[in-house]
Amino acid sequence: MPFLDVMHAYFRGERIEALYFIVPIGVAMVAFAAVTLRAERGGFAWGLAVPLVLFGLFAIGIGAAVGLRTTGQVAAIETGFQSDPGAMVADELPRMHKVNDNWPIYIGMWTILVLVGLGLRFGLKADWAHGVGPAIILIGAMGFLIDGFAERRARAYTEVLEALAAEHPAEAPSE
Repeated sequence: MPFLDVMHAYFRGERIEALYFIVPIGVAMVAFAAVTLRAERGGFAWGLAVPLVLFGLFAIGIGAAVGLRTTGQVAAIETGFQSDPGAMVADELPRMHKVNDNWPIYIGMWTILVLVGLGLRFGLKADWAHGVGPAIILIGAMGFLIDGFAERRARAYTEVLEALAAEHPAEAPSE
């Protein structure tokens, strides 16, 4: 597939995921926290609501930032590709290698969240723990899902960047 097609697919997916999945999930988590606090009182409600509000606000912010910056990134990469493909690859390929190097860290983080959530829910008897546990299990599960889509896109985009680097070896970064 030509570079520009793969690049557009990568960033289109990133924008759609950010604006139509991550932001709405953040809004839903904040709304669910509000409903929980309206319906319940005590440690369980607060234990569930606090992590949902925190992660929900984080998701809204990150989703909006990623979704809104994507158009500018695409334009800059297109311009760089048209004017000097080697220089564009020299900038973009190391960035994507860093992105790909982070997937194991994210998977580990989501795994720890799920395990801690299970431990809180089933290992403690406190009401707050029975709220926090499922909330962070949900957050971890959403992280697995979001990063699962993102990693698939990033790997394909990185492969096409590496192929382009092979076409411009003198200009491409060495790794």
